[in-house]
Amino acid sequence: MALQKADERTSSSSATAAAAEQSNLQTSRAVVAAPGSLPPVSSKAEKFPARPGFGTVGKRCRVRANHFLVQVADKNIYHYDVAIYPETRSRDHNRSIINELVRLHRQHLDGRVPVYDGRKSIYTAGALPFKNQEFVIKLVNANRGNQREEEYRVTIKHASNLDLYNLQQFLAGRHRELPQDIIQALDIALRECPTTKYVSISRSFFSQSFGHGGPIGNGVECWRGYYQSLRPTQMGLSLNIDISATSFYKAQPVMAFAVEYLNPRDTSRMSDQDRLKLKKALRGVRVVATHRTDKKIRYKITGITSAPLKDLTFDQDGTRMSVVDYFREQYNYSLRYTNLPCLQAGSDNRPIYLPMEVCNIVEGQRYSRKLNERQVSGILKMACERPAQREKSVLDIVNRNNYGNDSFSKEFGMKVTNQLALVDARVLPAPRLKYHDSGRDKVCDPSVGQWNMNNKKFVNGGSINYWACLTFASRMHPKDVGMFCNDLARMCNSIGMQMNMKPCVDITQPSRQDSVESAVRNIHRLSAQVIAQQGLVGKQLDLLIIVLPDTNVPYGSPYGRIKRLCETELGVITQCCLPVKLQKGGKQYLENLSMKINVKVGGRNMVLENALYKRIPLLTDVPTIVFGADVTHPSPGEDSSPSIAAVVASMDWPEVTKYKCMVSSQGPREEIIADLYTETKDPQKGLVAGGMIRELLVSFYKATGRKPSRIIFYRDGVSEGQFSQVLLYEMDAVRKACATLQEGYLPPVTFVVVQKRHHTRLFPENHGARDLADRSGNILPGTVVDTKICHPTEFDFYLCSHAGIQGTSRPTHYHVLLDENRFSADALQTLTYNLCYTYARCTRSVSIVPPAYYAHLAAFRARHYLEDEFSDQGSSSATLRAHERYAPVKQLPKIKDNVKEFMFYC
Repeated sequence: MALQKADERTSSSSATAAAAEQSNLQTSRAVVAAPGSLPPVSSKAEKFPARPGFGTVGKRCRVRANHFLVQVADKNIYHYDVAIYPETRSRDHNRSIINELVRLHRQHLDGRVPVYDGRKSIYTAGALPFKNQEFVIKLVNANRGNQREEEYRVTIKHASNLDLYNLQQFLAGRHRELPQDIIQALDIALRECPTTKYVSISRSFFSQSFGHGGPIGNGVECWRGYYQSLRPTQMGLSLNIDISATSFYKAQPVMAFAVEYLNPRDTSRMSDQDRLKLKKALRGVRVVATHRTDKKIRYKITGITSAPLKDLTFDQDGTRMSVVDYFREQYNYSLRYTNLPCLQAGSDNRPIYLPMEVCNIVEGQRYSRKLNERQVSGILKMACERPAQREKSVLDIVNRNNYGNDSFSKEFGMKVTNQLALVDARVLPAPRLKYHDSGRDKVCDPSVGQWNMNNKKFVNGGSINYWACLTFASRMHPKDVGMFCNDLARMCNSIGMQMNMKPCVDITQPSRQDSVESAVRNIHRLSAQVIAQQGLVGKQLDLLIIVLPDTNVPYGSPYGRIKRLCETELGVITQCCLPVKLQKGGKQYLENLSMKINVKVGGRNMVLENALYKRIPLLTDVPTIVFGADVTHPSPGEDSSPSIAAVVASMDWPEVTKYKCMVSSQGPREEIIADLYTETKDPQKGLVAGGMIRELLVSFYKATGRKPSRIIFYRDGVSEGQFSQVLLYEMDAVRKACATLQEGYLPPVTFVVVQKRHHTRLFPENHGARDLADRSGNILPGTVVDTKICHPTEFDFYLCSHAGIQGTSRPTHYHVLLDENRFSADALQTLTYNLCYTYARCTRSVSIVPPAYYAHLAAFRARHYLEDEFSDQGSSSATLRAHERYAPVKQLPKIKDNVKEFMFYC
């Protein structure tokens, strides 16, 4: 084969190239290739591969999907641009203006019932009697501090005619170009009626009338609702309906919110730290003032004063007047909490002071800030429903909305069925797993996505000669910690590892929780001394076991600080343990720890038997590297924190179980991975190629002695609107990285997007049939769907690769954006499902393909490296936040070479 011959010809130069690669990695931060050198971004630039056929492997069955067929009459749809002057940012207020226009000028619209997107577009089923018309509307803006009637000029201008023929051709598979404008118009028509009844957030609707919600702590409550989206599928247009839940500010007095949110000891005063926390929590929230009996005025909070209420004054007819005196004289209202700061509305130049005690939070405002663990737990508990109940809830929503009698649906000629789609599916067979021959069970056949370690040994056990344990758990007796370490070492040895039974440093006394870094550095230093005294050069700790502090410690969890210190400064692999888990103990916990530790020190837990014997099509026939990539973004409100990109790649072939990881930071909320390919200007060498893809390809060559002849790339976290852009930029980076390794080196690539954040749910056709569901009532692991609810022409499928634990399982959606390897449907579906059994941290098949899962873990790990710098920053002004947004991206500290060679992120 040409690539094999190329390997032979370049074997001597490869060592030089590898050395140069290592040298490149030591240079300063690489400069990303200029955007102008990359291909242009266009939604029409790429045609994604057509479906190569439908899968046939597996046991056939049928499932129900939360998709409802939508039939559309052949009507003419017209698109009009809308301009409102003066402009308003509120969609709700825009809707009020348009609704008033329709009410007053129905005859000028020729009796049409338009639908509106809340911004710039109106759609009608039939032409309006004009091409361009201006209307004058007078309306009170409830979102402003005054109650005066305001005048708006609304211009409606014809933009285009939408031809349903294009949609029909696309759904029939005769056109490849998605008529997004038509689908958007019909989607807005179906959303018009719910928008008038419920709180609309993105594609979901929420209301307290849906029930089952409630408080989740800190002044926040859970509201239930539903998601709704119109999608093109093989069966035609489909309305995807799913149950959803999210967090809202509780409608209550601001004083009550402050008490719930801050939990202060003294409610009559507020520390500066609490003031900044409250300021961050309330910025942008709408409140209604209650001190006036004649009217209720709404305000939007812009800040909180640094001075207490009693010290605030303003100009009143040329004299200074205190806010306290003003309220007493103007409204006959005596303010009680004068030592507390004041809410501020308006601008910094013309502030409006609002005492907290006279303000109530307006109902129906989403709480978009990061939830704490207790809030997340509460919202999950309220949203969790078993499959049978969730299916019933979805049907209840459809019946409640009564789309058949929806005037807007009728206007646009749409009929929505009230039955879930019944879809053909298949259950793929589970792969056989290979363990070490010295165990009683050399192979394992998983059952319903699960197995155990009984009578098995790791196929490749790692070695741990030097290890130590450090504990911060003040409530655990040192003897208990020592006993746990002894049990863990015994377990590791019993299932195939070689672990020294004694630590090289014996410290079991708990260290102070306020001096975590010094304690970690100290045990690292002591360990190095002990190893050096034995005359061993170049050796250090193989593993540091750390027992974390008890929960609710005043200094917070030191997990992130420990990981950053050990992985980027000391070069030590760590295994952190929670005290509550240690106290419970048990064989299962020790086995789970052993599995994580084994891969962290270079071992391999098990392999796919078919991979070992090279029986997996398009994976084991030629050297193949499997990539996984993901980008995690900062929490809402953290404008200064960067996004973190992570790429992992398999380092063993044909086993495909060990994955090396690379991480980098980039601009906040940037989805395209910037550092896949980089070029650095070196004074001596000139332009030096680098980047994550290139380094991982070089690492694969070092580990296997072969260049990859095939690339399979699983990309997580990409929405449909970003498909073309991500494929264009990231595939260009992959091509450039390959080309710099060897002239003409362009291995074929299959690029697959992995989507977990979608709203398709699959239910057993018969909830009572045991052969169609697992113990949780969910569809069986291995259930795959590539018909009816999938894309009309493109290569995609839904795969439920895991057994349900609680609630309703979410299948993963895989969409192929490029396929130069020409996978069949069966080959890609089976490969993806089989890989889900190779996840190192548990004896279960997992819900997403492991390389994408590992990339997700690695990106979250890397965020810990920055957490002290970006945690809870409370920048006060919009100017400062804008400056932070455009400030240079904070770079991640470099992971030590002896750490990144292993799966340290597991």
